[in-house]
Amino acid sequence: MSELVTRIVSGLFMIAVALGAAVLGGYYFAFLAAAAATGMFYEWRRITEGWGIHWAVGGFFYCVLPALALLWIRDRSGDHGLSLLLWVFIVTWATDIGAYFAGRRFGKRKLAPSISPGKTVEGLWGGIAAAALFGAAWVFAAGLGKPLVLLAPLFAFAAQMGDLFESRMKRVAGVKDSGNLLPGHGGVLDRLDGLVPVAVLTFAAQVVGLT
Repeated sequence: MSELVTRIVSGLFMIAVALGAAVLGGYYFAFLAAAAATGMFYEWRRITEGWGIHWAVGGFFYCVLPALALLWIRDRSGDHGLSLLLWVFIVTWATDIGAYFAGRRFGKRKLAPSISPGKTVEGLWGGIAAAALFGAAWVFAAGLGKPLVLLAPLFAFAAQMGDLFESRMKRVAGVKDSGNLLPGHGGVLDRLDGLVPVAVLTFAAQVVGLT
């Protein structure tokens, strides 16, 4: 099985699990969020071993805050909690998929060669465009707050900066992936680094009434 096929099959399985838990909500989604945060923190500690206690503390908050944000969005956002949570997923996934395929098809200019040689400027814009398109479509379909249309591309940019942040950590640590749990995707941290800023920023937008 080729790397791309493995990546697609694994990705579809993870999407199905996330959507199933999101729809069910309650303990199902809480368990998934807790498991994801635990996996992220385990990999964070493996990467940052020997970097000092401040990295351990920072990693704890890095992993726990997005999990809490997602739980708040799902269960404390009124009748549109599920729709808003799905918007978070759509923006994050569209960013990742758009960046991946735009980078493969059109990528020429390196975005940050010293951090992540495979990422390109064209991939960055592809991810932003995909998130803007699919994020806006879901806003209108689900009746969410119209400010989210403008926030989608901004959050997509933040997602890709989250990806670069984790790439920088791995480069300093001298590792290719944060783990090997997810075929074609590496570790949990590799898969969720873009979700971290999108979840936290969406929570903030919800608190100030932009959703």
